[in-house]
Amino acid sequence: MLVIGAGFAGIGAGIGLRRAGIEDFAILDEQDGVGGSWHANRYPGIAVDISAFSYSFAFEPFPEWSRAFPPGAELKSYADHCVRKYGLRPHLRLNAQVVRAEYDEQAHLWEVFLRDGTSMTARFVICATGWLTKPKPPGTAGLDDFAGEVVHTARWDQNLELAGRRVGLIGTGASAVQVVPEIAPRVAHLHVYQRTPIWLFPKPDVPLPKAVRRVFRAAPWAQRTLRLFTDTVTELSFVIAMIHHRQFPFLVRAGEALSRLYLRSQVGGDRELMSKLTPGYRLGCKRPSFGKGYWRAFTRDNVDLVTEPVERITATGIRTADGAEQRFDVLVLATGFHVLENLPPFPMHGTGGRELKEFWESERFQTYEGSSVKGFPNLWFIVGPYSFTGGSWFGMIDYQVTHALRVIREARRRRATEAAIRPEKHDRSFRKTLRRQRNTVFLDRSCTGSRSYYFDSRGDAPAVRPATTYEAAWRARHFDLDDYRYTRARGRVPAPAVGRPAGGEPLRRPL
Repeated sequence: MLVIGAGFAGIGAGIGLRRAGIEDFAILDEQDGVGGSWHANRYPGIAVDISAFSYSFAFEPFPEWSRAFPPGAELKSYADHCVRKYGLRPHLRLNAQVVRAEYDEQAHLWEVFLRDGTSMTARFVICATGWLTKPKPPGTAGLDDFAGEVVHTARWDQNLELAGRRVGLIGTGASAVQVVPEIAPRVAHLHVYQRTPIWLFPKPDVPLPKAVRRVFRAAPWAQRTLRLFTDTVTELSFVIAMIHHRQFPFLVRAGEALSRLYLRSQVGGDRELMSKLTPGYRLGCKRPSFGKGYWRAFTRDNVDLVTEPVERITATGIRTADGAEQRFDVLVLATGFHVLENLPPFPMHGTGGRELKEFWESERFQTYEGSSVKGFPNLWFIVGPYSFTGGSWFGMIDYQVTHALRVIREARRRRATEAAIRPEKHDRSFRKTLRRQRNTVFLDRSCTGSRSYYFDSRGDAPAVRPATTYEAAWRARHFDLDDYRYTRARGRVPAPAVGRPAGGEPLRRPL
Protein backbone atom coordinates (compact mmCIF):
# COMPACT_ATOMS: atom_id res chain seq x y z
CA MET A 1 0.00 0.00 0.00
CA LEU A 2 1.02 3.58 -0.61
CA VAL A 3 -0.13 6.70 1.21
CA ILE A 4 0.78 9.82 -0.76
CA GLY A 5 1.28 12.78 1.58
CA ALA A 6 2.66 13.04 5.12
CA GLY A 7 0.54 15.89 6.40
CA PHE A 8 -2.12 15.18 9.00
CA ALA A 9 -4.24 13.36 6.40
CA GLY A 10 -1.36 10.99 5.57
CA ILE A 11 -0.46 10.60 9.23
CA GLY A 12 -4.07 9.72 10.01
CA ALA A 13 -4.11 7.18 7.18
CA GLY A 14 -0.88 5.60 8.45
CA ILE A 15 -2.22 5.36 11.99
CA GLY A 16 -5.44 3.84 10.69
CA LEU A 17 -3.54 1.21 8.72
CA ARG A 18 -1.42 0.23 11.71
CA ARG A 19 -4.45 0.04 13.97
CA ALA A 20 -6.06 -2.26 11.40
CA GLY A 21 -3.04 -4.56 11.56
CA ILE A 22 -1.76 -3.54 8.12
CA GLU A 23 2.00 -3.00 8.11
CA ASP A 24 2.95 -3.34 4.45
CA PHE A 25 2.66 0.33 3.50
CA ALA A 26 4.81 3.37 2.82
CA ILE A 27 4.03 7.07 3.25
CA LEU A 28 5.51 9.37 0.61
CA ASP A 29 6.00 13.12 0.85
CA GLU A 30 7.84 15.62 -1.31
CA GLN A 31 9.01 17.63 1.71
CA ASP A 32 11.84 16.81 4.11
CA GLY A 33 9.56 16.54 7.15
CA VAL A 34 6.05 15.60 8.20
CA GLY A 35 3.16 17.94 8.89
CA GLY A 36 2.24 19.14 5.42
CA SER A 37 1.25 22.81 5.52
CA TRP A 38 2.45 23.04 9.11
CA HIS A 39 5.90 21.97 8.03
CA ALA A 40 6.09 24.29 5.01
CA ASN A 41 4.30 27.41 6.31
CA ARG A 42 6.31 29.56 8.72
CA TYR A 43 5.16 33.11 8.10
CA PRO A 44 4.90 35.62 10.98
CA GLY A 45 1.83 35.03 13.13
CA ILE A 46 0.98 31.62 11.68
CA ALA A 47 -1.48 29.80 13.92
CA VAL A 48 -4.42 27.46 13.65
CA ASP A 49 -7.70 29.30 13.02
CA ILE A 50 -9.89 26.71 14.67
CA SER A 51 -9.62 25.61 18.29
CA ALA A 52 -6.87 23.05 18.80
CA PHE A 53 -9.31 20.98 20.84
CA SER A 54 -11.03 20.25 17.52
CA TYR A 55 -7.95 20.56 15.32
CA SER A 56 -6.40 17.31 16.49
CA PHE A 57 -7.13 13.60 16.33
CA ALA A 58 -10.03 12.61 18.57
CA PHE A 59 -8.11 9.50 19.68
CA GLU A 60 -4.97 11.51 20.45
CA PRO A 61 -5.78 14.61 22.54
CA PHE A 62 -2.70 16.73 23.09
CA PRO A 63 -2.46 18.25 26.58
CA GLU A 64 0.55 20.45 25.80
CA TRP A 65 -1.13 23.21 23.76
CA SER A 66 0.02 26.60 25.05
CA ARG A 67 -3.11 28.35 23.79
CA ALA A 68 -6.62 27.56 22.60
CA PHE A 69 -5.43 28.54 19.09
CA PRO A 70 -1.76 27.51 19.20
CA PRO A 71 0.96 28.78 16.84
CA GLY A 72 2.04 26.81 13.82
CA ALA A 73 5.19 25.45 15.45
CA GLU A 74 3.03 23.57 17.98
CA LEU A 75 0.99 21.98 15.19
CA LYS A 76 4.25 20.84 13.61
CA SER A 77 5.33 19.40 16.98
CA TYR A 78 2.00 17.59 17.27
CA ALA A 79 2.54 15.99 13.85
CA ASP A 80 5.99 14.78 14.93
CA HIS A 81 4.51 13.51 18.19
CA CYS A 82 1.88 11.44 16.36
CA VAL A 83 4.49 9.97 14.01
CA ARG A 84 6.67 8.93 16.96
CA LYS A 85 3.91 7.58 19.16
CA TYR A 86 2.27 5.48 16.46
CA GLY A 87 5.50 4.15 14.97
CA LEU A 88 5.24 5.67 11.50
CA ARG A 89 8.94 6.53 11.03
CA PRO A 90 9.85 3.20 9.38
CA HIS A 91 7.04 3.75 6.87
CA LEU A 92 8.08 7.27 5.83
CA ARG A 93 9.85 8.10 2.61
CA LEU A 94 10.52 11.85 2.55
CA ASN A 95 11.88 13.96 -0.30
CA ALA A 96 9.88 11.66 -2.56
CA GLN A 97 7.88 13.79 -4.98
CA VAL A 98 5.28 11.94 -7.04
CA VAL A 99 5.10 13.15 -10.64
CA ARG A 100 2.49 10.73 -12.03
CA ALA A 101 0.61 7.51 -11.28
CA GLU A 102 -0.72 4.86 -13.67
CA TYR A 103 -3.05 1.92 -13.07
CA ASP A 104 -2.20 -1.50 -14.53
CA GLU A 105 -5.56 -3.07 -15.40
CA GLN A 106 -4.13 -6.57 -15.82
CA ALA A 107 -2.04 -6.70 -12.64
CA HIS A 108 -4.43 -4.52 -10.61
CA LEU A 109 -1.51 -2.38 -9.42
CA TRP A 110 -0.79 1.33 -9.26
CA GLU A 111 2.65 2.38 -10.44
CA VAL A 112 3.76 5.66 -8.93
CA PHE A 113 6.65 7.53 -10.56
CA LEU A 114 8.90 9.81 -8.52
CA ARG A 115 10.90 12.90 -9.41
CA ASP A 116 14.20 11.07 -8.83
CA GLY A 117 13.45 8.60 -11.65
CA THR A 118 12.40 5.68 -9.47
CA SER A 119 8.97 4.12 -9.38
CA MET A 120 6.95 2.19 -6.82
CA THR A 121 4.05 -0.19 -7.24
CA ALA A 122 1.22 -0.81 -4.81
CA ARG A 123 -2.05 -2.68 -4.72
CA PHE A 124 -3.93 0.12 -2.97
CA VAL A 125 -3.28 3.87 -2.87
CA ILE A 126 -4.61 6.46 -0.42
CA CYS A 127 -4.13 9.97 -1.78
CA ALA A 128 -3.59 12.34 1.16
CA THR A 129 -2.01 15.26 -0.65
CA GLY A 130 -4.20 17.94 0.89
CA TRP A 131 -5.30 21.28 -0.52
CA LEU A 132 -2.95 23.96 0.71
CA THR A 133 0.33 22.77 -0.78
CA LYS A 134 0.91 24.68 -4.05
CA PRO A 135 1.25 28.47 -3.59
CA LYS A 136 -0.76 30.58 -6.01
CA PRO A 137 0.93 33.76 -7.24
CA PRO A 138 -1.19 36.81 -8.05
CA GLY A 139 -2.46 36.91 -11.60
CA THR A 140 -0.91 40.32 -12.10
CA ALA A 141 1.49 41.35 -14.83
CA GLY A 142 4.99 42.51 -13.96
CA LEU A 143 5.79 40.41 -10.91
CA ASP A 144 9.14 39.39 -12.37
CA ASP A 145 9.98 43.06 -12.99
CA PHE A 146 9.98 44.01 -9.32
CA ALA A 147 13.50 44.83 -8.21
CA GLY A 148 12.91 44.47 -4.48
CA GLU A 149 12.33 41.35 -2.41
CA VAL A 150 9.29 39.14 -3.02
CA VAL A 151 8.02 36.49 -0.62
CA HIS A 152 4.91 34.29 -0.62
CA THR A 153 3.45 33.55 2.79
CA ALA A 154 3.62 29.81 2.00
CA ARG A 155 7.36 30.02 1.32
CA TRP A 156 8.44 32.56 3.90
CA ASP A 157 12.11 33.52 4.02
CA GLN A 158 13.13 33.38 7.69
CA ASN A 159 15.98 35.80 6.97
CA LEU A 160 13.68 38.46 5.52
CA GLU A 161 13.97 41.72 7.45
CA LEU A 162 10.91 43.98 7.43
CA ALA A 163 11.73 46.48 10.18
CA GLY A 164 11.68 50.05 8.91
CA ARG A 165 10.84 49.06 5.32
CA ARG A 166 7.95 49.89 3.00
CA VAL A 167 5.89 46.75 2.37
CA GLY A 168 3.11 46.01 -0.10
CA LEU A 169 0.93 43.01 0.77
CA ILE A 170 -1.42 41.49 -1.82
CA GLY A 171 -4.31 39.41 -0.52
CA THR A 172 -6.79 39.52 2.35
CA GLY A 173 -7.54 35.88 3.07
CA ALA A 174 -6.76 33.70 6.07
CA SER A 175 -2.98 34.13 5.79
CA ALA A 176 -3.19 37.92 5.57
CA VAL A 177 -5.46 37.96 8.63
CA GLN A 178 -2.55 36.53 10.62
CA VAL A 179 0.38 38.28 8.90
CA VAL A 180 -0.91 41.87 8.86
CA PRO A 181 -1.23 42.47 12.63
CA GLU A 182 2.11 40.73 13.17
CA ILE A 183 4.19 42.86 10.79
CA ALA A 184 2.29 46.19 10.95
CA PRO A 185 4.08 47.44 14.10
CA ARG A 186 7.50 46.68 12.59
CA VAL A 187 7.36 48.13 9.09
CA ALA A 188 7.76 51.76 8.08
CA HIS A 189 4.56 51.59 6.05
CA LEU A 190 2.24 48.81 4.94
CA HIS A 191 -0.17 48.94 2.01
CA VAL A 192 -2.64 46.02 1.92
CA TYR A 193 -4.20 45.39 -1.50
CA GLN A 194 -7.69 43.94 -1.13
CA ARG A 195 -9.63 42.35 -3.95
CA THR A 196 -12.32 40.67 -1.84
CA PRO A 197 -12.92 41.33 1.88
CA ILE A 198 -13.30 38.48 4.36
CA TRP A 199 -15.92 37.70 7.01
CA LEU A 200 -14.13 37.71 10.33
CA PHE A 201 -15.02 36.76 13.90
CA PRO A 202 -13.31 37.51 17.21
CA LYS A 203 -10.73 34.89 18.04
CA PRO A 204 -11.23 33.51 21.56
CA ASP A 205 -7.54 32.75 21.86
CA VAL A 206 -6.56 32.41 25.50
CA PRO A 207 -3.40 30.98 27.04
CA LEU A 208 -3.76 27.60 28.72
CA PRO A 209 -2.11 27.77 32.15
CA LYS A 210 0.09 24.93 33.36
CA ALA A 211 -2.64 23.94 35.82
CA VAL A 212 -5.06 23.35 32.94
CA ARG A 213 -2.47 21.31 31.08
CA ARG A 214 -1.87 19.20 34.17
CA VAL A 215 -5.60 18.47 34.34
CA PHE A 216 -5.59 17.46 30.65
CA ARG A 217 -2.64 15.11 31.26
CA ALA A 218 -4.23 13.54 34.31
CA ALA A 219 -7.76 13.34 32.92
CA PRO A 220 -7.82 13.06 29.11
CA TRP A 221 -11.59 12.74 29.27
CA ALA A 222 -11.73 16.43 30.27
CA GLN A 223 -10.06 17.46 27.02
CA ARG A 224 -12.26 15.09 25.04
CA THR A 225 -15.33 16.68 26.63
CA LEU A 226 -14.07 20.12 25.65
CA ARG A 227 -13.53 18.84 22.12
CA LEU A 228 -17.12 17.61 21.95
CA PHE A 229 -18.22 21.12 22.89
CA THR A 230 -16.05 22.89 20.29
CA ASP A 231 -17.03 20.39 17.59
CA THR A 232 -20.72 20.88 18.35
CA VAL A 233 -20.43 24.66 18.31
CA THR A 234 -18.68 24.51 14.93
CA GLU A 235 -21.33 22.20 13.48
CA LEU A 236 -24.24 24.28 14.76
CA SER A 237 -22.84 27.73 14.04
CA PHE A 238 -21.20 27.18 10.68
CA VAL A 239 -21.74 23.78 9.04
CA ILE A 240 -25.51 23.64 9.48
CA ALA A 241 -25.83 27.33 8.61
CA MET A 242 -23.89 26.72 5.41
CA ILE A 243 -25.39 23.44 4.17
CA HIS A 244 -28.97 24.09 5.34
CA HIS A 245 -29.09 27.74 4.35
CA ARG A 246 -32.43 27.32 2.56
CA GLN A 247 -34.04 25.91 5.71
CA PHE A 248 -32.30 28.18 8.24
CA PRO A 249 -31.33 31.45 6.48
CA PHE A 250 -31.42 33.33 9.78
CA LEU A 251 -28.26 31.50 10.93
CA VAL A 252 -26.19 33.10 8.18
CA ARG A 253 -27.74 36.51 8.81
CA ALA A 254 -27.01 36.18 12.53
CA GLY A 255 -23.38 35.33 11.77
CA GLU A 256 -23.05 38.33 9.48
CA ALA A 257 -24.53 40.61 12.14
CA LEU A 258 -22.01 39.34 14.69
CA SER A 259 -19.15 39.91 12.26
CA ARG A 260 -20.31 43.48 11.56
CA LEU A 261 -20.48 44.23 15.29
CA TYR A 262 -16.93 42.95 15.65
CA LEU A 263 -15.80 45.11 12.74
CA ARG A 264 -17.36 48.20 14.30
CA SER A 265 -15.62 47.49 17.60
CA GLN A 266 -12.28 47.16 15.82
CA VAL A 267 -12.31 50.26 13.60
CA GLY A 268 -14.14 52.66 15.92
CA GLY A 269 -17.12 53.26 13.70
CA ASP A 270 -15.11 54.59 10.72
CA ARG A 271 -17.87 54.21 8.12
CA GLU A 272 -15.66 54.43 5.07
CA LEU A 273 -13.28 51.80 6.41
CA MET A 274 -16.16 49.62 7.54
CA SER A 275 -17.67 49.78 4.06
CA LYS A 276 -14.39 48.70 2.46
CA LEU A 277 -13.92 45.79 4.87
CA THR A 278 -17.51 44.47 4.74
CA PRO A 279 -18.00 41.58 2.27
CA GLY A 280 -20.68 41.90 -0.38
CA TYR A 281 -21.35 38.17 -0.40
CA ARG A 282 -23.14 35.91 2.06
CA LEU A 283 -21.25 34.39 4.94
CA GLY A 284 -20.13 30.91 3.85
CA CYS A 285 -19.59 31.65 0.16
CA LYS A 286 -15.91 32.05 0.93
CA ARG A 287 -13.87 30.72 3.82
CA PRO A 288 -14.35 32.97 6.89
CA SER A 289 -11.78 33.22 9.65
CA PHE A 290 -11.11 34.22 13.24
CA GLY A 291 -9.03 37.33 13.65
CA LYS A 292 -7.10 39.05 16.38
CA GLY A 293 -5.98 42.54 15.50
CA TYR A 294 -6.41 42.32 11.72
CA TRP A 295 -9.16 44.90 11.30
CA ARG A 296 -7.70 47.09 14.04
CA ALA A 297 -4.40 47.21 12.14
CA PHE A 298 -6.05 49.40 9.50
CA THR A 299 -6.55 52.16 12.06
CA ARG A 300 -2.76 52.54 12.40
CA ASP A 301 -1.14 55.58 10.79
CA ASN A 302 1.35 53.40 8.93
CA VAL A 303 -1.20 51.00 7.39
CA ASP A 304 -3.36 51.72 4.33
CA LEU A 305 -6.09 49.54 2.82
CA VAL A 306 -6.15 49.75 -0.98
CA THR A 307 -9.31 48.56 -2.74
CA GLU A 308 -8.54 49.96 -6.17
CA PRO A 309 -7.72 47.04 -8.53
CA VAL A 310 -4.04 46.32 -9.07
CA GLU A 311 -3.14 47.07 -12.68
CA ARG A 312 0.51 46.09 -12.70
CA ILE A 313 3.53 45.37 -10.57
CA THR A 314 6.39 47.61 -11.63
CA ALA A 315 10.12 47.55 -10.99
CA THR A 316 9.65 49.70 -7.90
CA GLY A 317 6.19 48.89 -6.60
CA ILE A 318 2.50 48.52 -7.49
CA ARG A 319 0.37 50.60 -9.85
CA THR A 320 -3.41 50.51 -9.44
CA ALA A 321 -6.14 51.06 -12.04
CA ASP A 322 -6.54 54.73 -11.05
CA GLY A 323 -2.95 55.40 -12.09
CA ALA A 324 -1.58 55.71 -8.55
CA GLU A 325 1.72 53.97 -7.89
CA GLN A 326 3.31 53.13 -4.56
CA ARG A 327 6.98 52.31 -4.09
CA PHE A 328 7.97 49.33 -1.94
CA ASP A 329 11.06 47.59 -0.67
CA VAL A 330 9.26 44.27 -0.18
CA LEU A 331 6.21 42.57 -1.70
CA VAL A 332 4.37 39.99 0.41
CA LEU A 333 2.09 37.67 -1.55
CA ALA A 334 -0.72 36.41 0.68
CA THR A 335 -2.54 35.08 -2.36
CA GLY A 336 -3.31 31.57 -1.16
CA PHE A 337 -3.04 28.27 -2.95
CA HIS A 338 -4.12 26.33 -5.99
CA VAL A 339 -6.93 24.22 -4.50
CA LEU A 340 -9.31 22.41 -6.86
CA GLU A 341 -6.71 22.39 -9.63
CA ASN A 342 -4.37 20.74 -7.14
CA LEU A 343 -6.56 17.63 -6.80
CA PRO A 344 -4.31 15.74 -7.16
CA PRO A 345 -1.06 17.67 -7.79
CA PHE A 346 0.12 15.15 -10.41
CA PRO A 347 -1.48 13.21 -13.30
CA MET A 348 -3.27 9.96 -12.44
CA HIS A 349 -4.30 7.54 -15.21
CA GLY A 350 -7.00 4.99 -14.40
CA THR A 351 -8.73 2.33 -16.48
CA GLY A 352 -8.51 2.87 -20.21
CA GLY A 353 -5.67 5.30 -19.57
CA ARG A 354 -8.07 8.10 -18.67
CA GLU A 355 -6.50 10.95 -16.72
CA LEU A 356 -8.31 11.95 -13.54
CA LYS A 357 -8.20 15.73 -13.96
CA GLU A 358 -9.39 15.39 -17.54
CA PHE A 359 -12.31 13.28 -16.32
CA TRP A 360 -13.27 15.88 -13.72
CA GLU A 361 -12.86 18.77 -16.15
CA SER A 362 -15.08 17.17 -18.79
CA GLU A 363 -17.67 15.52 -16.53
CA ARG A 364 -17.57 17.70 -13.35
CA PHE A 365 -15.81 17.08 -10.08
CA GLN A 366 -17.45 13.99 -8.61
CA THR A 367 -16.79 11.17 -6.17
CA TYR A 368 -18.55 8.36 -4.37
CA GLU A 369 -19.07 9.47 -0.76
CA GLY A 370 -16.25 12.00 -1.20
CA SER A 371 -13.74 9.15 -1.37
CA SER A 372 -13.44 7.08 -4.57
CA VAL A 373 -13.94 7.71 -8.29
CA LYS A 374 -15.39 5.43 -10.95
CA GLY A 375 -12.75 4.21 -13.36
CA PHE A 376 -9.99 4.56 -10.76
CA PRO A 377 -9.92 1.30 -8.78
CA ASN A 378 -7.92 0.71 -5.61
CA LEU A 379 -7.71 4.47 -5.00
CA TRP A 380 -9.20 6.60 -2.22
CA PHE A 381 -8.92 10.28 -1.39
CA ILE A 382 -8.68 11.77 2.07
CA VAL A 383 -9.08 15.26 0.64
CA GLY A 384 -10.92 15.25 -2.65
CA PRO A 385 -14.09 16.63 -4.23
CA TYR A 386 -16.94 16.67 -1.71
CA SER A 387 -14.79 15.29 1.11
CA PHE A 388 -14.70 18.12 3.65
CA THR A 389 -17.89 19.17 5.43
CA GLY A 390 -16.52 22.54 6.50
CA GLY A 391 -16.36 21.48 10.15
CA SER A 392 -13.57 19.49 11.73
CA TRP A 393 -10.62 18.77 9.41
CA PHE A 394 -9.62 15.89 11.65
CA GLY A 395 -13.17 14.60 11.66
CA MET A 396 -12.89 14.40 7.88
CA ILE A 397 -9.61 12.50 8.11
CA ASP A 398 -11.26 10.01 10.45
CA TYR A 399 -14.29 9.25 8.29
CA GLN A 400 -12.29 9.17 5.05
CA VAL A 401 -9.76 6.74 6.51
CA THR A 402 -12.63 4.65 7.88
CA HIS A 403 -14.18 4.43 4.41
CA ALA A 404 -10.95 3.35 2.70
CA LEU A 405 -10.04 0.81 5.37
CA ARG A 406 -13.44 -0.86 5.29
CA VAL A 407 -13.05 -1.51 1.56
CA ILE A 408 -9.40 -2.58 1.79
CA ARG A 409 -10.18 -5.07 4.57
CA GLU A 410 -13.12 -6.41 2.60
CA ALA A 411 -10.98 -6.83 -0.52
CA ARG A 412 -8.39 -8.74 1.49
CA ARG A 413 -11.08 -10.89 3.11
CA ARG A 414 -12.35 -11.85 -0.34
CA ARG A 415 -8.77 -12.31 -1.62
CA ALA A 416 -9.55 -9.74 -4.29
CA THR A 417 -6.83 -7.76 -6.01
CA GLU A 418 -9.14 -4.98 -7.17
CA ALA A 419 -11.86 -2.97 -5.48
CA ALA A 420 -13.71 -0.67 -7.89
CA ILE A 421 -16.71 1.47 -7.09
CA ARG A 422 -19.64 0.38 -9.25
CA PRO A 423 -20.44 3.19 -11.74
CA GLU A 424 -24.17 3.18 -10.96
CA LYS A 425 -23.45 3.52 -7.22
CA HIS A 426 -20.96 6.29 -7.90
CA ASP A 427 -23.45 8.19 -10.07
CA ARG A 428 -26.25 7.80 -7.53
CA SER A 429 -24.01 9.21 -4.79
CA PHE A 430 -23.06 12.18 -6.98
CA ARG A 431 -26.67 12.93 -7.90
CA LYS A 432 -27.54 12.98 -4.20
CA THR A 433 -24.69 15.40 -3.54
CA LEU A 434 -25.93 17.77 -6.26
CA ARG A 435 -29.49 17.62 -4.93
CA ARG A 436 -28.32 18.48 -1.43
CA GLN A 437 -26.16 21.29 -2.73
CA ARG A 438 -29.37 23.15 -3.63
CA ASN A 439 -29.96 23.78 0.07
CA THR A 440 -26.57 25.35 0.66
CA VAL A 441 -25.50 28.97 0.80
CA PHE A 442 -23.35 28.32 -2.28
CA LEU A 443 -26.31 28.82 -4.60
CA ASP A 444 -26.88 32.34 -3.29
CA ARG A 445 -26.33 34.81 -6.13
CA SER A 446 -23.90 36.83 -4.07
CA CYS A 447 -21.44 33.94 -4.11
CA THR A 448 -20.57 34.66 -7.73
CA GLY A 449 -18.61 37.72 -6.60
CA SER A 450 -16.79 36.05 -3.72
CA ARG A 451 -13.86 34.66 -5.76
CA SER A 452 -13.89 31.62 -3.53
CA TYR A 453 -11.79 28.50 -4.01
CA TYR A 454 -14.87 26.52 -3.01
CA PHE A 455 -16.20 26.87 -6.57
CA ASP A 456 -15.22 25.43 -9.94
CA SER A 457 -15.84 26.88 -13.39
CA ARG A 458 -19.33 25.33 -13.53
CA GLY A 459 -20.49 27.00 -10.32
CA ASP A 460 -20.41 23.75 -8.32
CA ALA A 461 -18.81 23.88 -4.87
CA PRO A 462 -16.85 20.60 -4.79
CA ALA A 463 -14.55 21.80 -2.00
CA VAL A 464 -17.35 21.25 0.53
CA ARG A 465 -19.51 18.19 1.15
CA PRO A 466 -23.17 19.13 1.80
CA ALA A 467 -23.41 17.11 5.01
CA THR A 468 -22.58 17.45 8.67
CA THR A 469 -19.42 15.84 10.00
CA TYR A 470 -21.52 13.48 12.10
CA GLU A 471 -23.55 12.33 9.09
CA ALA A 472 -20.40 11.81 7.00
CA ALA A 473 -18.88 9.75 9.82
CA TRP A 474 -22.01 7.61 10.06
CA ARG A 475 -22.04 7.06 6.28
CA ALA A 476 -18.38 5.97 6.33
CA ARG A 477 -19.23 3.26 8.84
CA HIS A 478 -22.43 2.07 7.18
CA PHE A 479 -22.24 2.39 3.38
CA ASP A 480 -22.87 -0.92 1.61
CA LEU A 481 -19.55 -2.64 0.93
CA ASP A 482 -21.16 -4.24 -2.13
CA ASP A 483 -21.27 -0.79 -3.71
CA TYR A 484 -17.77 -1.85 -4.74
CA ARG A 485 -16.99 -4.66 -7.16
CA TYR A 486 -14.25 -7.03 -5.96
CA THR A 487 -12.28 -9.04 -8.51
CA ARG A 488 -9.05 -11.03 -8.71
CA ALA A 489 -6.47 -10.57 -11.43
CA ARG A 490 -6.11 -13.47 -13.82
CA GLY A 491 -2.84 -15.29 -14.24
CA ARG A 492 0.42 -14.56 -12.45
CA VAL A 493 0.31 -11.24 -10.64
CA PRO A 494 3.60 -9.41 -9.93
CA ALA A 495 4.16 -8.46 -6.31
CA PRO A 496 3.84 -4.80 -5.42
CA ALA A 497 7.23 -3.25 -4.60
CA VAL A 498 8.64 -0.06 -3.15
CA GLY A 499 11.84 1.71 -4.16
CA ARG A 500 12.06 0.20 -7.63
CA PRO A 501 14.01 2.11 -10.30
CA ALA A 502 11.78 2.69 -13.31
CA GLY A 503 11.95 -0.51 -15.37
CA GLY A 504 14.14 -2.27 -12.78
CA GLU A 505 13.81 -4.91 -10.09
CA PRO A 506 12.35 -4.33 -6.62
CA LEU A 507 14.87 -3.00 -4.13
CA ARG A 508 12.85 -3.35 -0.93
CA ARG A 509 10.10 -5.34 0.72
CA PRO A 510 6.77 -5.78 -1.11
CA LEU A 511 3.82 -3.53 -0.33
